[in-house]
Formats: sequence, C-alpha cells, structure tokens
Amino acid sequence: MNYKKIAIVYGALLAGFSAYVLLDTFVLASSVQTGAKEMNLSLFAEPEKEAVSGTALPAESAWDTPAETAVPQQHGTQTETAAAGTDIIGTGSADEAEAGTEPAQSAGRTVRTLAPSAAGNSKSSNTAANTEQPASAKETTAAKPTTTVKPTTTVTQPPAATEPEPETEPPAPESPYLNDANHYQDENISIELSEYSFYDTSVYVADIQVSSVQYLKTAFAKDTYGRNITESTSKIAANNGAILAINGDFYGTHTHGYVIRNGVLYRDVPRDNTDFLCIMADGSFFITTSAEHSAQELLDMGTWQCFMFGPRLIENGTVMVDENSEVSRSMASNPRTAIGIIDSQHYVFVVSDGRTSESDGLSLAQLAEFMQGVGAYTAYNLDGGGSSTMYFNGEVINNPTTSGRTIRERSVSDIVYIGY
Repeated sequence: MNYKKIAIVYGALLAGFSAYVLLDTFVLASSVQTGAKEMNLSLFAEPEKEAVSGTALPAESAWDTPAETAVPQQHGTQTETAAAGTDIIGTGSADEAEAGTEPAQSAGRTVRTLAPSAAGNSKSSNTAANTEQPASAKETTAAKPTTTVKPTTTVTQPPAATEPEPETEPPAPESPYLNDANHYQDENISIELSEYSFYDTSVYVADIQVSSVQYLKTAFAKDTYGRNITESTSKIAANNGAILAINGDFYGTHTHGYVIRNGVLYRDVPRDNTDFLCIMADGSFFITTSAEHSAQELLDMGTWQCFMFGPRLIENGTVMVDENSEVSRSMASNPRTAIGIIDSQHYVFVVSDGRTSESDGLSLAQLAEFMQGVGAYTAYNLDGGGSSTMYFNGEVINNPTTSGRTIRERSVSDIVYIGY
C-alpha cells in the first residue's frame, strides 16, 4: 500500500473539516449578536412612542398597560380656574377650618372678660383668669371664634343694558330680620348684646347701629316732664315701645341744668360744674358746659338730646377721669350707666351691676377704661347706683339694686332708648 498517498488525502479531509467548523462558528456568532441588537431596539421602541404622545403610565405596569387605558390629563387646576376669573381660597387643616367657622348662637349671652389694664387694682388678675362662663343657670354659652376668614370676591362688569329697566319698588322686607335674646335687627336698627366680667363686676353692653339718630330717643316717666315724676325704666320703655332702653340722667331731682329731649328745649337753667352731653342732629356727640353755651345756642346748633349728669368719661379718644373723679357723695364702686359713640351712627350703651357679692361695681375711672376697651371714642356717665337698668325686648337684662339686699328697679325720671 502507498501509505504516503493515504496520509495526504486524510490530511486534506481533516483540514477541510476544520475550516468548515471555524467558518460555521463565526457566522453563527455574528447572527446571534445581530439578533440581540434587533431585539433590544424592538423592546424600547414602543415606550419611546408613548412618551412622545404625552401619556404617563405607572412605573410598575409600563410594559403591560395598553395605550387606551392611560390616565387622562387633569382639568380644573388652580391655574386654569384663576384664568377663568374665579378666586381661589386655600384650605388649611381640619383644626384651622373649625377655628374659622362661627358656631350657631345660643339663646344665652356669652360672658367675656375684658382684661383691665396694668394700672387696674389687684382684682384684675382674678378677672383675667375667667375667660368664659355662663351668664346664668338658664343661659348657655356660645363661644365666638377669634377671627373669621371671609373669601374675596372677583367682580366682573355686567354687559351694558340695551334699555333701562323700569323702576319698581322692592317688596317691603319683613321686620325684624333678627330678634332673639342677644340680637335685634331690621332695616334701620341693629342691636347686639354682650356681657362681660370686669373688675369682679358684671357689665352689660349693647352695641347699636342705626340708619338715623332719630331712632335714639328719650322718654319721660308717665310721658310727662316735671320734677318728682317717676316710673321704672322697664315701664317707661314698655309704654313707649322701646326695643332697648337704659335709665337717663334723672333730671327730675334737680331744678338746674339743661334739658333738651327729642329736639325740644324743656329747661334752660345753667348748672355750674356740670358736663352736658349733646347728641346732635347728625348723630355726633358734643360735650360742653353752661359756661360755654346757653341752652338756646345748643338747640340752634342742632342738639337732639342734652343730658346733665356727667362727668365726661372719654373725649376724642382720651380718658378724662381718674380714681379721684367721683360724683359727690358717691362711693368708688357702684352700679353704673354710660353711653358712648364708636363711629357715625354707631353707639354703645353700658350698664354695670354693683353693691352685691357677685358684682362689686365700678369706679368712674374703671368705667372709662371699660368704655375705651369696647371702642368708645367719646363716652359720658349717666345716673348710676340703684337707677342703673338695662331693658331689652321686654326684659330687664341686669340686676338693679339700691341696697344690695334686693334686686329691684328704682323709679326714675327718664330713659334713653332705641325704637320707633
């Protein structure tokens, strides 16, 4: 046998097979790599298309969620609403929402503490500790929020009317609009009652707004001017249909001093060392003396009411009395009656209890301090002691007493009232 030829043939076959194996391996590896690249491109092609369309999909289901189930865009956002002309009021926490909501008023008055100034006596510390307490056993307390947030309003101009509407009278409103234990309101008169604790004394406040000073009136006992003609404040008030009333200056115990009531001059005799309060026809307050003006001059100036008790407590925002300013023969702490003006046609009537274990009473300086605290710009002291009485909607609101042993009204010459 020719072994040399066999070896040459076998070597050629082996080389050919090796070349085939190498070529097949190279081609297969190239095809696998190319396929992987194509697969990767196909994986990322669809999400990129969704991103361009602006549809946001949740991260955990980005590859499984069909395009038709994508979350729609939100509308009515703050920017869009503001552009539409609507004011947006931010909302706070639940506590803030409750704090800004005024609860319904109860039938009873709320007793509030008006803290005395640092110059007050030691009793002020006891008063400051009592922030809210019911006025009596039959009354309930309604706490008022510190502040109430009112939403703003966007005003848009209405389209111009092509033709003017014919003028028609609106239907007459029901009167009163509001009438309960603490409030009265109709188209001309608004009254709100509050009760305070001040220097261990119960103080009753009527905040009054009227459309005209003509609703701030006075009346005589038995509807008669004269000396020693008296009736209780509540009886005079009821006889004159008063909504609210306080005692006046008890002019009937004197023979001197100006008396002008409801624009009528009854007495023009001067009285020395006396401050006269004039409520003018425009509703303003003016305090003077008989040395400065005669009664006729005051009437000619437009005086609607003139009182002759005094003294002036506050004038042009300044307290005019101190602890040494007391009416002759009066004690430092007493039941008190005062009247003040806060703003145009905006008045305050104040009556304090006194001479009892529950209420000590106030000095004139303390009364002036209180009047300033409730916003009075000018304030004047009326007759006090057993005369001090406040009447509202048919009831006596305070606890009038002369001796402190019995709660009873003293008969007086006149009242100041709000009514028709």
